[in-house]
Amino acid sequence: MKNRAEDLLASYVDALYPVIYINHYDFRAVDGMLGNIADGRKVIEYNNGIGIVDFRNKSPMKECDLAGFFSLVKDDGYDTPVFLVLKDVHNQLDDPVIISFIKYIAERNLYREEYNATVFIVSSRLHVPQELEDLITVFDMPLPGVAQIKEIMEEFRDGLQISVPEETLDGLALSFKGMNEFQIKQILNLAYQDGGCLDSDDRQLILKQKEQLIKKAGLLEMVPADESVKDIGGLSHLKTWLEKKAKVFARLDRALKYGVDIPKGILIVGMPGCGKSLAAKATAGLFEMPLVRLDVGRLLGKYVGESEENLRRALKLSEAISPCVLWVDEIEKAFAGVGGQGGGSDVTTRLFGQFLTWMQEKENSVFIVATANDISRIPPEFLRKGRFDELFFVDFPDAAERREILEIHLKKRKKWNRELDLISIVKLTEGYNGSDLEAVVKDAVEDCFLEGKERLTTEDLKKAQGNIRSISQTLEKRITEIRRAAKDIDLKPAGKRVSAG
Repeated sequence: MKNRAEDLLASYVDALYPVIYINHYDFRAVDGMLGNIADGRKVIEYNNGIGIVDFRNKSPMKECDLAGFFSLVKDDGYDTPVFLVLKDVHNQLDDPVIISFIKYIAERNLYREEYNATVFIVSSRLHVPQELEDLITVFDMPLPGVAQIKEIMEEFRDGLQISVPEETLDGLALSFKGMNEFQIKQILNLAYQDGGCLDSDDRQLILKQKEQLIKKAGLLEMVPADESVKDIGGLSHLKTWLEKKAKVFARLDRALKYGVDIPKGILIVGMPGCGKSLAAKATAGLFEMPLVRLDVGRLLGKYVGESEENLRRALKLSEAISPCVLWVDEIEKAFAGVGGQGGGSDVTTRLFGQFLTWMQEKENSVFIVATANDISRIPPEFLRKGRFDELFFVDFPDAAERREILEIHLKKRKKWNRELDLISIVKLTEGYNGSDLEAVVKDAVEDCFLEGKERLTTEDLKKAQGNIRSISQTLEKRITEIRRAAKDIDLKPAGKRVSAG
């Protein structure tokens, strides 16, 4: 019985789509799908490096190159409907001879009633030559949903005759979301070999395997997330909001059954050095998820369409490792030039549109944390309702928040003592951001070490403060511009300060 993906692929064939590109590495799964929709058609397979092979049992039948293969089979579509399945031939698609053969077959499939041949290109790499763009349709193999993942796990459980509670199956199914059947079965086998059972502790094993996917692809950066919300001074409204979402993620399977939407993400805008990056790391720690950073600049390629393909792969990878936190740092720089003219701006505009569409349509547990300094440089499409769950503005810390930040950094370095008069330091540091306050503590601690002091004093902190100018002084004009740009936009204050103005 065909599933929905097979129905869609079969509809492409029936609609005379001449060339279908299946971008997937699990050839066994692709073969199963093609076999199910063949419906009496002859299936001829070409495997790069081997030649023609028997589609059913994969035994070699005839050695030849791709051009030789096409010479042999290009007219088979006149005798009987045929599937021509080409595997791992992406590197040969730019060859003018190969392009001519594919066009020959495609044109006859489209315009000759007596001819019926569909070309399937199957490869883990997507490469569509410009000459074939109008003829090729890209088909994405869908990943199993939660219900299908549970079926795979139940089949595995029943086959080994082990007991796994229903709640454990639900939790692990959500952790597996974004992986294909082959990967899921590999991890299930590894988990069973390791512990002889399946339990909630196997989530860490799943996470480690997902980290491997990131490292091998090289499109995203795995960021250590050792920080917690306790490491953030101030930003009380933001922390409260994140803690609320953390409770949803902690019981996501039950929350979804209850009707709660999967949290989408947040945009954090505001002053430099006030904890935006720290908040991204603390979010991953709070949610107990991996943190991956998307650097749009590293996705840019030199060939036409390469940048868009890299972004598509990066976003698919983020889905594959979900649940995760996807951090887009300085998002206003990532999509600078959107709407402009020229080659670079055109590419950025296409990437921006692709990213927006993905944000709007995604139904997975990839939680986006986008950070930015200057909201005036963020394309307005990002600020529309529905892109993010909430938009936060991070202002300079007030007096109480500055004291909290100083205490955090002193305790982190084991230099906190009750004799310190932090109130006097707080009064001296109006307009300091979190990074400035950390620098005050770091310099004071370093000077004490060099002077051989056992105990840090208030005077040491005052001396260090006197040597550090606040960012509000050094970048006064820039700060004013950031405040002005943020004033007219409905941003929720991340901390106790009421507004950005």
